[in-house]
Amino acid sequence: MKNPVWLFDLDNTLHNATPHIFPHINRSMRQYIERHLGVDEHEATRIRQGYWERYGATLLGLMRHHNTDPRHFLRETHRFPDLPRMVVFDKPLLHTLRRLPGRKIIFSNAPRDYAEAILDITGLDRCFDAVYAVENLRFQPKPTLRGFRTLLQAERLDPRRCIMVEDSLANLVTAKKLGMKTVWVSAGLRQSPFVDVKIRSATQLSKCYGRLEISAKNEI
Repeated sequence: MKNPVWLFDLDNTLHNATPHIFPHINRSMRQYIERHLGVDEHEATRIRQGYWERYGATLLGLMRHHNTDPRHFLRETHRFPDLPRMVVFDKPLLHTLRRLPGRKIIFSNAPRDYAEAILDITGLDRCFDAVYAVENLRFQPKPTLRGFRTLLQAERLDPRRCIMVEDSLANLVTAKKLGMKTVWVSAGLRQSPFVDVKIRSATQLSKCYGRLEISAKNEI
């Protein structure tokens, strides 16, 4: 079997965005919606959460229903007072990633400037061969099929050779339907038929790779 191609989500997959980064982004998005749609805090929160639940990304809902300029939205909502202090990262992950065979690609709904900043701060930039941020996906973020197909076509990838590593189950559902192997990074108890391997942390990937490799041989 050829070496696989690993597609990695970024936030809450390779670093922990929950304590500091996500609250800041959510607050910035809510404030953006308040300003540009002329609604109060409660309604802005409802809109943000509703679009995230419906489309997998607040941005997609704003583009579809309010003609929001995606570049302006991303620029305004991803400004951080001191990003290095906000990043929570397990350094042993660097060793884990270096041990995995095959190419590794970042596949994130985040904007490129932010994604590259996180990769630089953590040292992860040395572990990846390419970065696909939401701009590269033509602002069609996961879990849309168009976003996945944009990456696969650009990299000339057979999805059956890919292993998708994600914290979002909705994104893994799309990956699995395309024929990818799927790894769910989650500490929860929920299970899913769309998940091949479930781990609590990406640092556990080297321990579970054998299971992914064996099943992949049966399909390719």
